[in-house]
Amino acid sequence: MKPTIVLVGRPNVGKSTLFNRLTRSRDAIVHDLPGLTRDRHYGQGRIGGKPYLVVDTGGLEPVAKDGILLEMARQTMQAVDEADAVIMLVDLRQGLTPQDRTVAERLRRSGRKLWLAVNKAEGHRPEIAAAEFHELGLGDPLPISAAHGDGVRELVDLVLADVPYVDEEAPAKHPKIAIVGRPNVGKSTLVNAVLGEERMIAFDEPGTTRDSIYVDFERNGRPYTIIDTAGLRRRGKVEAAVEKFSVIKTLQAVEDANVVVLVLDARQDITDQDAHVAGFITEAGRALVVAVNKWEGLDPERREQVKRDYARKLNFLGFARVHHISALRGSGVPAVLDSIDAAYAAAMAKLSTPRLTRVLIDAVGRQQPPRAGLIRPKLRYAHQGGSNPPLIVIHGNALDHVPESYRRYLERCFVEAFDLEGTPLRVQFKKGRNPYAERDR
Repeated sequence: MKPTIVLVGRPNVGKSTLFNRLTRSRDAIVHDLPGLTRDRHYGQGRIGGKPYLVVDTGGLEPVAKDGILLEMARQTMQAVDEADAVIMLVDLRQGLTPQDRTVAERLRRSGRKLWLAVNKAEGHRPEIAAAEFHELGLGDPLPISAAHGDGVRELVDLVLADVPYVDEEAPAKHPKIAIVGRPNVGKSTLVNAVLGEERMIAFDEPGTTRDSIYVDFERNGRPYTIIDTAGLRRRGKVEAAVEKFSVIKTLQAVEDANVVVLVLDARQDITDQDAHVAGFITEAGRALVVAVNKWEGLDPERREQVKRDYARKLNFLGFARVHHISALRGSGVPAVLDSIDAAYAAAMAKLSTPRLTRVLIDAVGRQQPPRAGLIRPKLRYAHQGGSNPPLIVIHGNALDHVPESYRRYLERCFVEAFDLEGTPLRVQFKKGRNPYAERDR
């Protein structure tokens, strides 16, 4: 399972800038206005030698007594409680503040592994930049520049070297299935329908499930593990009292699963949060089955509207099977389980090198990669580089000139040739070594 790194500090010290640097994205809004980040933000870490999750939090106001600042502080400390490592950021330009001391003391009491990063240190000598922050007692302060990237890789490598990490490439002995979705869409009811018993608390109140619960079961003599997860609420809902669920544990359950069942509520509109959750699942490379729940009793007009809404907002999930079910009545549940088996088989499929290469040659024969100036990429052969999701490595020359549209074309060719329905597939290009590159001219 991937470790989780949480970024903490008072407002406007550069947490969102560092988050964007670590995820190589612009997902977190960055502005000089203090307190812009109010809710936790999650992403895949892409800087460092190991995979990890990174969490951006709102500015921590430990002395807040009520209102939005108190809810922000509670959200931040919940993230800290669930973290494998915490990076506290301070601002070199503002120097050590009383609020920094309060934050540091509160983090020390959490018992989590802590690292202190002195941000905005570009252009300063490291020993001078870090000097006054030794007073916080969090070990050696590490000068960085989140905006320019100075010292960020060194910070991440240091953190990752000291947190637990489980090799995710090890194949699972049996399918692990994560049930994921927004609150109150019927996840626990679906788990109960799969298990054939009232194993999970199912109640008409969002947030009933507060943790990810793993349950082993058998179907047709085959072992499975099903994971009931907490609901993923829309970002920005921090005013609605303290969260009653653990988002980090839900995301970790997705990472730990082989197949994810995304549960949607047919009686509610598909939201941006549904699309965010689906995007995280595909980015994690997990096989996917979509269950549109509460289908019973809907009139034909509403059913058509739901199908149109799905096709418009979740069109990037074309690889996943969609089922319209009633978890409460059990209708459609066996078909979901059959699709889980098919998606798992596709995700863990072993693809032979000769056949992969033949499919590649046929695809290039039908449509060659476009030229880049005078250069046309040459794709020579392919082999499997991993599973869950299937990874196909293509070797050749000038492959850095292959456009993204052609990569997607090749992905479709491989999916159709090997019938890999239910799982995303990734294509990686690997250039051949130029034997003359190192010779003296």
